Amino acid sequence: MSKTNQHYHFQLDFTVRDYELDMEGVVNNAQYLNYLEHARHEFLKTLNIDFSKLVESGLNLIVVRSEVDYKAPLKSGMEFTIKTRFEKLSRIKVVFFQDIFLKPDHKLMTGAKIIGACINNEGRPVFPKEWNDIFDHLHVIQNHC
Repeated sequence: MSKTNQHYHFQLDFTVRDYELDMEGVVNNAQYLNYLEHARHEFLKTLNIDFSKLVESGLNLIVVRSEVDYKAPLKSGMEFTIKTRFEKLSRIKVVFFQDIFLKPDHKLMTGAKIIGACINNEGRPVFPKEWNDIFDHLHVIQNHC
């Protein structure tokens, strides 16, 4: 899932908290999904995509598939960065490629591929037209970096 020298659209820093650990003293594997989701939500805010406004308008963003590769464990107090890349996967699906890197040495700890979609209140898939503008904008930025 992770590729070296990959272009990312967003990054967010975290610190492991003691209550996120399991009995073995490492971050519980389910906690990684929370980290990744928080990073996706913060990224979407930078694109002016507001979850509460979407729900009010009758649209819901959902995760349809999660793939997570755990490379090395995170432990209490470790500082890390989640880097996110966002792509249109099909006419109704998007994919987030997310990598977790330890700070400051940039060691890859976890790689994830999260596939999402948008559905209306009837449960039917939709792809808001304005989202195409977002992907066009991200593509232009990526090609100029």
